[in-house]
Amino acid sequence: MIQIQGLSFAYAGGAAPVLRDVNLEIEAGAIVLVVGDSGAGKSTLLRCLNGLVPHFYGGVIGGRVRVAGEDPVARQPRGMSRIVGMVFQDPETQFVVDTVEAELVFAMENHGFSQAAMRERVERVLAQLEIAHLRDRRISTLSGGEKQRVALASALTLAPQVLVLDEPTSQLDPQAADDVLHALRALNRELGLTIVLSEHRLERVAAYADQLVYLPGDGSVQAGAPRDMLARIDQAPPLAALGRALGWQPLPLTIEEARAFGEVGLPDAPRAAPEPAGGEEEIVVRDLWHAYDGHLALRGVDLAVSRGETVAIVGANGSGKTTLLKHLVGLLQPGRGAVYVRGLDTRRTPLEELIRVVGYVPQNPNALLFAETVREELAFTRMNHGYPRDSLPEGLLEALGIEAYRERYPRDLSVGERQRVALGAILAAEPQIILLDEPTRGVDRRQKEALMRYLAREREQGRTVIVSTHDVELVAETLERMVILDQGRVAADGPTRQIMADHPASASQIAQLYGDPRYVTVGDVVGGAR
Repeated sequence: MIQIQGLSFAYAGGAAPVLRDVNLEIEAGAIVLVVGDSGAGKSTLLRCLNGLVPHFYGGVIGGRVRVAGEDPVARQPRGMSRIVGMVFQDPETQFVVDTVEAELVFAMENHGFSQAAMRERVERVLAQLEIAHLRDRRISTLSGGEKQRVALASALTLAPQVLVLDEPTSQLDPQAADDVLHALRALNRELGLTIVLSEHRLERVAAYADQLVYLPGDGSVQAGAPRDMLARIDQAPPLAALGRALGWQPLPLTIEEARAFGEVGLPDAPRAAPEPAGGEEEIVVRDLWHAYDGHLALRGVDLAVSRGETVAIVGANGSGKTTLLKHLVGLLQPGRGAVYVRGLDTRRTPLEELIRVVGYVPQNPNALLFAETVREELAFTRMNHGYPRDSLPEGLLEALGIEAYRERYPRDLSVGERQRVALGAILAAEPQIILLDEPTRGVDRRQKEALMRYLAREREQGRTVIVSTHDVELVAETLERMVILDQGRVAADGPTRQIMADHPASASQIAQLYGDPRYVTVGDVVGGAR
């Protein structure tokens, strides 16, 4: 289905080629997982499959690419659109119209489909992705995960032979991600659809792949069977990492495969969890209700967070996580109930006063980025909060991995890089309360580890950190308390380890494997393995 020979590509003005002499073959009907650190060239490789590279992004391309026998460079993106369906890392960038059904119809209208054909295909993709209830919704009112599924449905309406997805589960909760991956597997089996996807959260996707393509970052590509590749590259998900550390063969990719090894390797004394913070209450939420256009997003939420706590807010897409965070920074007003931040009533306190103590980084980093360079972005924040313009908190740029981007235009960066710049723009103000909405979306393993180290440092300095996330591995490694929202209500609240033991659907891979609050990370097992 896909043949790549001697492919090289360099962006205009780029210091070095992003892809260099790439050779790759992908069989028809395969599911292929593309992995590598941010900036290694994953998105560039995917965009070569439908001609977006070089036609949309510009640059110098060499070598030969064929998809279903067609040349994407010669056919251009429009000519490839019925062969290759594409879902971008940030789905908002590909929406054209206001409502879900109109978005699904848009591409078919441009290709001259009949009304009957359009109706049949819309009904089919709505059912396949279980989003029929969204058909009349305005796209602007959807959660990030709902938007991602709508973008996927839109790509499927043209019945492509190849489906290309860039970080398809980055905004989905674990159950929704599993549902989408099951739907993709069903499409793959029933229709023979070839699927190529890039992903950082390998724990979700590795078991579905027939082939793994690894980009080490030097422009080259390595490919092989997923189990073989994960045994030797530094991108292994937790189960595979545990299997490597304990010498399990064959390397497990699923919980079921790992259970075959029983409790082999469990240590007698797992590492101790950090002591919970015992400071005064910093945030108090009382009987909080909120609705969008009559749709209830929060239903009587009660929550208290003490100074110095690190708290994860988890739950399904649309459960109210982002809505809750926006209330904590004063961007939304309660429909009923009250929110107090350091004693300030958010209903009566000006936003300018609240953001002096609360820093909020939204899901979409573009909402915060407007300056010409990363340096100016952070300098603006410092100056706006009364700090010297060119001073920064010690180690901030290094911890976030954005030191090399000081003079870059923020919107030219990748989604993960923009996410970290937006985080830096908020943390530059040294807020006492840090609110992060999906901070690891589009972020690779090394960047996530750097973020975890930075958050641990913030906790040691007494700052309060609240993270809304679908990344349960981040929660297991970093956040001591876990709050599960379900349809706008608090369904569970307690120490992360215990909540993960009691709620497997919201647990890390290791917590699911052992069902024991003492073992939720690879380090818990390997740290003292016998």
